[in-house]
Amino acid sequence: MNIFRFFAVLSLLFIFTVQGVGCSKKANNNTIHVGYFPNITHAQAVIGLANGAFASHLGPDIKIESTLFNAGPSIIEAVFSEDIDIAYVGPSPAINGYVRSGGKAFKVVSGVAIGGALFVIRPDSDIKKAGDLSGKRIASPQLGNTQDIALREYIRKSGLKSREKGGTVNILPLRNPDILNLFMRKQIDGAWVPEPWCSRLIREAGGEIFLDESTLWKDGRFCSTLIIVGTNFFNNHPDWVKQWLTAQVEITQWINQHPKMARKILFEQIKALSGIYLPEEIISDALSRVVFTYDPVATSIYSYADMAYSAGYLGDRKPDLSGLVDLHILNKVLTEKELPIAEDLPLMGEEK
Repeated sequence: MNIFRFFAVLSLLFIFTVQGVGCSKKANNNTIHVGYFPNITHAQAVIGLANGAFASHLGPDIKIESTLFNAGPSIIEAVFSEDIDIAYVGPSPAINGYVRSGGKAFKVVSGVAIGGALFVIRPDSDIKKAGDLSGKRIASPQLGNTQDIALREYIRKSGLKSREKGGTVNILPLRNPDILNLFMRKQIDGAWVPEPWCSRLIREAGGEIFLDESTLWKDGRFCSTLIIVGTNFFNNHPDWVKQWLTAQVEITQWINQHPKMARKILFEQIKALSGIYLPEEIISDALSRVVFTYDPVATSIYSYADMAYSAGYLGDRKPDLSGLVDLHILNKVLTEKELPIAEDLPLMGEEK
């Protein structure tokens, strides 16, 4: 399916469900609307909203309303409609959303997490090297999502093609819970997934690691979650954005300094928010593969865009992402805290 048609359908479905909601949300001009996922790679949002860290920085006059999402495209649509002001999302939905809006809808203002994506296979799949993927059924979490793009790029660089492009590798975009179920039933041979699903495939389904995505990146660093801010909100409330990012930096530092306490809060909050019980050993395994940071590792965003273009997801021309990342507010916060500043995204055509 053409990626633009795919997202167009999602857009129409989302518009019909939220068109009566936007006005009521925006009636209160002292409210920040935040979207995130109840999972490990969105840990700063999960922890900071639970313990009041964001609220304490914004003060009593600013109200925070948070909304849980399950997929990147839906959170992007909510930013498009201005029902969400600040969102935690993966790089692929951010790139697609930026391109679709002509660079007008939002900006990336900070990183959240890097790493935490593995290619896990069944031990009896007879996959020992990349060439063995021919004829296999390999799952990704969603058509065009970050792991789907990484998988397709790996297959392309390995000299193989997906079935829909005339090749022999059967790529199945599926929901993460369905991936786990089909993996257990031996109906798929492997999956390229994010945490905590990597750890669940290994712990609960007997999977083994075929490839850690970090080994494919310079210094093992690639973004897995970013913070985006709607353009109008960014322009109208830079002080609120700064206060939010100040809290984001402090929560990130706290997580890295207190990993056991952070793990406990995540364990409790993910269960409370999603109703999903994750054993502590799975959360511990997942956290060992994720690095929490405010640096968006902007060069990896640029690389993901190249991968998406190669996969045919971004049209006939390489996208101009030169305005996607704006770190000037984050860098003000970091300078005030005497921390190293984050790097900006290079312009198209520059060396990565």
